[in-house]
Amino acid sequence: MQTVPYEDQRPTGGGGLRRPTAVFESQRNYLPNFIQSVLSSIDLRDRQGCTMVVGSDGRYFSKTAVEVVVQMAAANGLKVGILYTSRPSKRY
Repeated sequence: MQTVPYEDQRPTGGGGLRRPTAVFESQRNYLPNFIQSVLSSIDLRDRQGCTMVVGSDGRYFSKTAVEVVVQMAAANGLKVGILYTSRPSKRY
């Protein structure tokens, strides 16, 4: 799917994800656009065979967000580990 980042999205760590949940739910493809911009900022050679760890505290929208991140990371050739604040989860 073609993606274009929103004006307020910058691929700098988790800072771009600190938005009200309503932003993610109301703006079409907001989360996928941000995730792809982060993944695209990493040279393809550097991400081949790597594992990305996704952290979550389990609050509202976390499950949806983690699912999107896992799917997009897999589509970009990354393995993914999920880390909830209580314990690490299995790899996908």
